[in-house]
Amino acid sequence: MGRIRTTPIKRITHELIEKYGYRFTDNFEENQRILAGLIITPSKRLRNKIAGYVTTVVKKGKKSEESEL
Repeated sequence: MGRIRTTPIKRITHELIEKYGYRFTDNFEENQRILAGLIITPSKRLRNKIAGYVTTVVKKGKKSEESEL
């Protein structure tokens, strides 16, 4: 079983990927730096949760693209 992410984290992540999807990579540290420039978060923990979910979504997208080929 994996960790459960809350709805606000998922919503924010999907909105950011919709707007700035081309900027994000499958590297967590890079996504942290990108998020720091894009949004203002009330805490480092929230930023890290969003960056982690962005990384997961990007990896899943790349994996599905490879399986289609």
